[in-house]
Amino acid sequence: MLGESVIFDLLRQALWISVQISAPLLAVALVAGVVIGLFQALTSVQEMTLTFVPKVAAMLAVFWVSMSFMTSTLVSFFVNGVLPRIAGQ
Repeated sequence: MLGESVIFDLLRQALWISVQISAPLLAVALVAGVVIGLFQALTSVQEMTLTFVPKVAAMLAVFWVSMSFMTSTLVSFFVNGVLPRIAGQ
């Protein structure tokens, strides 16, 4: 059985890795939202698809580009962090 401190440490590491993995997508969504909002405010165009489609397209592009980073980060966390602690019980 893993001790409390080990479980809390793994949980802290997992939360930090989830922040690292989600940061590129969230940053692109934020930047795209601000840019589209400024465009809508400047041109007085209030179209719902104008906010949704470019933001989703940008997020899909960033997800496709950063997929290898996300996968390698998760694999290294499990191989170097979780599995040795489970095997070392």
